[in-house]
Amino acid sequence: MAIKIRKEDALSYHTQGKPGKIEVIPTKPLSSQLDLALAYSPGVAEPCKEIEKDKENVYKYTAKGNLVAVISNGTAVLGLGDIGPEASKPVMEGKGVLFKKFAGIDVFDIEIDEKDPQKLIQIIKSLEPTFGGVNLEDIKAPECFEIEQTLKRDMNIPVMHDDQHGTAIISGAALLNALEVVGKQIGEIKLVVNGAGASAVSCTRFYMSLGVKRENIVMCDKEGVIRNDRVNLDVIKKEFSTHRDIHTLTEALTDADVFLGLSAGNIVSPDQIKRMAKDPIVFALANPDPEIAYDLAMETRDDLIMATGRSDYPNQVNNVLGFPYIFRGALDVRATAINEEMKLAAAKAIAALAKEPVPEIVNKAYGDAKMAFGRFYLIPKPLDPRLITTIAPAVAKAAMESGVAKTLITDWEGYELELQERIGIDQRLMLRVVTRAKKDPKRVVFAEADNVKILKAVQVLRDEKIAIPILLGRKEKINEIIEENKLELSGVHIVDPYTDEDRLIRYGNVLFEKRKRKGLTPKECYRLMKDRNYFGSMMVELGEADALISGLTKDYPKTILPALHVIGVKEGTDRVAGMYIMNTEKGPFFFSDTTVNVNPTAEQLVEIVGLTASGVKFFDIDPKVAILSYSNFGSAKGDVAAKTSKATALAKAKYPDMVIEGEMQANVALNEEIQKENYPFSSLIGNRANTLIFPDLSSGNIAYKLLSELGHAEAIGPVLLGMNKPVHILQLGSSIREIINMVAIAVVDAQTKGKK
Repeated sequence: MAIKIRKEDALSYHTQGKPGKIEVIPTKPLSSQLDLALAYSPGVAEPCKEIEKDKENVYKYTAKGNLVAVISNGTAVLGLGDIGPEASKPVMEGKGVLFKKFAGIDVFDIEIDEKDPQKLIQIIKSLEPTFGGVNLEDIKAPECFEIEQTLKRDMNIPVMHDDQHGTAIISGAALLNALEVVGKQIGEIKLVVNGAGASAVSCTRFYMSLGVKRENIVMCDKEGVIRNDRVNLDVIKKEFSTHRDIHTLTEALTDADVFLGLSAGNIVSPDQIKRMAKDPIVFALANPDPEIAYDLAMETRDDLIMATGRSDYPNQVNNVLGFPYIFRGALDVRATAINEEMKLAAAKAIAALAKEPVPEIVNKAYGDAKMAFGRFYLIPKPLDPRLITTIAPAVAKAAMESGVAKTLITDWEGYELELQERIGIDQRLMLRVVTRAKKDPKRVVFAEADNVKILKAVQVLRDEKIAIPILLGRKEKINEIIEENKLELSGVHIVDPYTDEDRLIRYGNVLFEKRKRKGLTPKECYRLMKDRNYFGSMMVELGEADALISGLTKDYPKTILPALHVIGVKEGTDRVAGMYIMNTEKGPFFFSDTTVNVNPTAEQLVEIVGLTASGVKFFDIDPKVAILSYSNFGSAKGDVAAKTSKATALAKAKYPDMVIEGEMQANVALNEEIQKENYPFSSLIGNRANTLIFPDLSSGNIAYKLLSELGHAEAIGPVLLGMNKPVHILQLGSSIREIINMVAIAVVDAQTKGKK
């Protein structure tokens, strides 16, 4: 199922906080009069004069080298058509977000109110001094061909119309691999293309550059096969017209090896698929509905290889596999164009990557499926962290070899590290967790289901199949909130702890057996079961739910205590800890303990190190631990310094294979240059710290909250570490997004614990 998008949710997403999806953030300090004078007048005159002497210095003194213009006139927006430049702006901002997230490229989106191709060309050409590259978007055919060709000829920066070439490159990679799987030669295949728009034409041309022969291609549009005897053919369609006695799509598909659809949904029948040659390849790329439904096509033939544009089926042809990394490679060598050699290099790099062993981090993100090259895995997944370090270098090398690169890369290992640092290679941590959760949703019980924020989160969780929600609370009140807020939660499972007498008695008896020597009586256990945190914990303990989520409206200690009484800590430990994931521009950092242990001893800090390291590994990241203090390796005295120094020694002895360093100040832990200069013995040199252990609850709690508010970091958590079964406590007043993140973590936690 495709993700369900509600109008209200989409509009709210674009209006919450600051309108839109992007902002400009200065990269230099502006905190003093000197800073301002350097940034503007009079200091700015110096770089201006250097650029006047040599225009190439613009790359040295400005952001041009990492700045792409995403440009549209709004004449062919998604499936919306000619909706105008203003209405296209949300799409262009969205494209900018993808450039930034996947390749670290900054974007200005530019919407131009001009339909005349020649005038549009002149406007875009005039922008060349500002940008390192131009991504043309959503400009209708056939004008888009002339616009792109002219700009590529006349501009000295990379220009690409992604609607044309993005799909061509990605599907071209899939085609190469599909043909390898079935053992067919690209020069011998018969290709049928349904659709004659920008993407279809560009894909066909690109397939020809890969080796498909022109005489083996049949292109169709709404009127049927494009024949050379048809009247009023434009120059583009004439390029692909045929003289053969073929008039319909059905006739064209008879004995065809490959079908490429870039047209409309559900227009190809099973009978037409049956007419194709042995081992047919079907790329049904219309969105959101393919030309033939995936399940229907796969039922029709056992020997079929299929790709679609959808994420819920194998072999998704997704442009995000291409354009961010193609521009990244082009920008990094200051290419004057994106030429055919660079596009071919990108396609071949994508195809080759699919044949490499799939990293466990990717397998886990997609549900522990052991993906391997073959019929159901022709191209890499969008969350594969190797994409940027595979495609960008291939494109850069092709630019250098084809003579369009102005600068050369010689240190390719250093370049790979630079690429990883540009995006924070683990920046997509939560996206991987959510994707993994969707593969095997678990039953999550919500102790505070009579809260509208919880119910809105549950709606998203159910829509996206992240979790199977169980709501605790009075049914009348919950249903009233659902109705008042027009939420679509019909059929959701609601359990009323106050009226479910059988469960109250049964759960109370179990609690009494657990706590009878801890001062509780049967009556008190029965009464406690009316507390939804006790009730929900018992559902998890007895296997009637897989995970518990609570804490939105109660203090942390009041929420965690019932879970400790009912479920308890995992074997081998006598405590729990709270960890926050801080998603920053430099990647994720893990802070612990931020919520549970007020003033742990050195020995208890060692336990927290162990729990936290396991928590970091849960996210498929290797922990590099810094134990923090106000002292650097004995530079200051005091109880905290002594405690953290002792904890470091004990932790190193207990976990000899783990990178652990301390006691040290936070800035030293994160700054390798300081370590190299002053503490060259530090084991964190070359092993950047990503796991920070705080000496007490106060410092950890203060640090993550300050970073959240002042450092523009996204705080995910707290992740409760050390429980015997999945229990996760929300931060008081968490947002809907934070609730969804915590539930995804809880689901993956349940998946992991279930396997053990």
